[in-house]
Amino acid sequence: MALDKPYADIPGTTIFDAEQARRGYHLNMFCMSLMKPDNRARFLAGQRAYLDEWPMNEEQKQAVLARDYNRMIALGGNVYFLAKIFATDGQSFQHAAALMTGMTQQEYLQMMLAGGRSPEGNLYR
Repeated sequence: MALDKPYADIPGTTIFDAEQARRGYHLNMFCMSLMKPDNRARFLAGQRAYLDEWPMNEEQKQAVLARDYNRMIALGGNVYFLAKIFATDGQSFQHAAALMTGMTQQEYLQMMLAGGRSPEGNLYR
């Protein structure tokens, strides 16, 4: 890390800061390309070929192909950009959030309706 980051040890959290933005620039720009219907169609017709048009590293491309959103976030993806991928797949934000938390959609919904996760053990001190 380039700078001292006192927030770097928040359990289960990746902070999208300038370093992450640089790391994930091409991944996030790929995601933004999915805002255009023609690009979505090209991506769905040949995912690997479309990804190879972008200067992402292989690990980022594999995370996209596996739809491993947590890995994409660790590799610089921003969840609001990644939303373009799950929307292209016809999935909701709730579906993706459930995947990222290791829950079913129903479990995630119930947790959120009950007020969200407990902050116990998840706070930076």
